[in-house]
Amino acid sequence: MSVHPSPSSPPSHPAVVSTLRAAGCVFAEEEADILVSTARTPDELAAMVARRVDGLPLEHVVGWAEFCGLRITLEPGVFVPRRRTEFLARQAVALAPPAAVVLDLCCGSGAVAAALAGHADPAELHAADLDPAAVRCARRNVSPFGGRVHEGDLYAPLPATLRGRVDILAANGPYVPTGDVALLPPEARDHERRMALDGGADGLDIMRRVAAGAGEWLAPGGHLFVETSERQADEAVVAVVRGGLAARVVTDDDLYATVVIGTKKDARQLQDTR
Repeated sequence: MSVHPSPSSPPSHPAVVSTLRAAGCVFAEEEADILVSTARTPDELAAMVARRVDGLPLEHVVGWAEFCGLRITLEPGVFVPRRRTEFLARQAVALAPPAAVVLDLCCGSGAVAAALAGHADPAELHAADLDPAAVRCARRNVSPFGGRVHEGDLYAPLPATLRGRVDILAANGPYVPTGDVALLPPEARDHERRMALDGGADGLDIMRRVAAGAGEWLAPGGHLFVETSERQADEAVVAVVRGGLAARVVTDDDLYATVVIGTKKDARQLQDTR
């Protein structure tokens, strides 16, 4: 049984490391650095360590996550942006044209939208999510960049004026198969909303809906970016192609990241294929 530090006896940095390590935190030293630097008082530090020992994700304990060099505000229950998703964001930044129109679907905390705003300087930025708590977080993270966050199911809440104008469409939706959700680490399984994790029987239910509608919203030459797993990539490509887009797969072995990129052909490309 873990022993929580007493608020009356502020934990030192070595004591925090020792407590986190005993609780099974693999990156105890790094987490201790974050907790110690974030806490404003000794009592707050002790309370944070206690919540972490009880299994709350570090990012929910401190109220933020680092993503692409940005500090993304979080609140309990909201999906924590993963390091692997930085690969998706970098791919999108690399293909974003000047003064791009950007849309982040299934935006969660708005981490991808914020990264695109910070690194690609879009002319117009939109994000959307079905979870009200995620929308609240996303507004705090995206509004400083002049972005708008919409609450609703995928494309449904978007303004009609976006149709056919989106240059970059990022969609890091849920892609864990329903049967595998129980196998996720407790930090995700117990502390993030199931709607942000469960992608249906094969994990691709939401992704297929995104791909089916993408062509209507993308500008000619615009790109769709969806994160998936290596084993799901082939089926994800099929879905993107069925949506009328050209598709390719890019990976990052270090981050265990797999991204399918769909591209809407422009008029000249369509003529060339006839």
